[in-house]
Amino acid sequence: MTPLTRRNFGVLTAGALLVPPALARAADAPPITRAIPSTGEQLPVVGLGTSQVFNDDNDKTRQAATRIMRTLIAAGGSLIDTSSVYGDAEAVLGDVFAATGQRDKIFVATKLEQPDADELHRSLTRLKVKTIDLLQLHNVRDPGQSLAQFKAWKAQGICRYIGITSTYHGDFAAIEAVLRREKPDFVQIDYSLDNRIAERRILPLAAEVKAGVLTALPFGRARLFGAVRGKAIPDWARDFADSWARFFLKFLIADPRVTAVIPGTSEPKHMADNLGAMRGRLPDPDQRKRMIAFIEAL
Repeated sequence: MTPLTRRNFGVLTAGALLVPPALARAADAPPITRAIPSTGEQLPVVGLGTSQVFNDDNDKTRQAATRIMRTLIAAGGSLIDTSSVYGDAEAVLGDVFAATGQRDKIFVATKLEQPDADELHRSLTRLKVKTIDLLQLHNVRDPGQSLAQFKAWKAQGICRYIGITSTYHGDFAAIEAVLRREKPDFVQIDYSLDNRIAERRILPLAAEVKAGVLTALPFGRARLFGAVRGKAIPDWARDFADSWARFFLKFLIADPRVTAVIPGTSEPKHMADNLGAMRGRLPDPDQRKRMIAFIEAL
C-alpha cells in the first residue's frame, strides 16, 4: 500500500465541497493575527515549518522555497520557523532572502541546540541576516537549563525574542520547569487534534507566564489525513472549514493561547490551503468538542 501523505491525500478524499457563503466572504477577510504576549506585536496565526522540507541545498529546493515564501507573503503571512539542524534549510532560506530581498517581510525563527556563540554565528551566516526575530533553544531536556546567554543575545539586539522547544513528551517536565523559571517569550511544542497533551500541560503555564505558543506538527505527522481518508467534512463544520487542512488548523487557532501554527510543506498549493485557515470564522468551544469527538470516533 502506498503511504498516505499530504501530497496524495487530495485525490483520495470524497467529493468536492460546495463553498458556503460564509467561507466565500472569508476569502476577502483580513488575516487573523494574534498578539505576542510579551510585547503585543501582532503575528499572523499561520506560518511555515521547515523540518524535512528544505533540507537539501539545491536549485529545486531553492525554487520551491521561493514559491512558498511568496505564497506566504501574498496571503498576509510572515512566520518561517527553521533550525540549525534542519539539514541545509537555513542556507536555503538565506539564499532566498538574498535573491528576493524579502527578509524584512518575514518573521524569522530559528533554533540552536545549545547556547553556543559559534552555532549562533553559523545560523546568522547561513541565513544571511544580522538579526533573528525569534531565537529558540531546541529540544530542552534539562529542567535546570539557563537561558542567560539567550537573554544576553536579546539584550545585544541579535534577536528580538527568545524561546524554548520540545516535541518529546518525556521532556515536558523540563519544558515546564524552564518555562516557569526563565519566562521566555515563546514555547514551541507539538499539538494537534489527535495529540492534545500540550493542552493540559504546556498551554496553561504558557498563558500564566505570558509566553507565546507555536504549535509544530499540527497534522500529527499526517496521521490526521490518514484518519479522514475518503471522508467528507461534516456539515456542521462546513461554514468554517472547506478543506481538512483548515479543519485541523482552525481547531488549534481557535485556542486563544496558541499564537501561531507552523505546518511544513514544500508545495505552494498546500501553503495556500494552510493560509486559508487564518481567514473567516473559527470554531466555537462546542464545535471544538465536536471536532474532538469526530476524530476520536474514526
